[in-house]
Amino acid sequence: MQIQLLKSKIHRVKITQAELHYVGSITIDEALMEAANIIENEKVQIVNINNGERLETYVIKGERDSGQICLNGPAARKAQVGDVVIIISYATMEFEEAKKYKPTIIFPDGQNKLI
Repeated sequence: MQIQLLKSKIHRVKITQAELHYVGSITIDEALMEAANIIENEKVQIVNINNGERLETYVIKGERDSGQICLNGPAARKAQVGDVVIIISYATMEFEEAKKYKPTIIFPDGQNKLI
């Protein structure tokens, strides 16, 4: 049996941009991606703390150490610049493997920088 569980989480970062006229996705600072064990094109869930919105999209690599968190395309309607979000990725694993798995969770500072 396989189950889905938390793989990675970027906890409480601020949206720095919202670009409606773009193909779609979320752009994330490359340093945050690496620290959270998230790769480009990976599917993520975005949870907006300010308004309760939830959405799924894929990741685009942003400029390293920029603090960039940009919602692109239709997702830009789900948050405003300054909103605080949680970015979550999941993995599918065998049940016994999942019992031992430890997710990667990072807690950036108020400027979306690694602490």
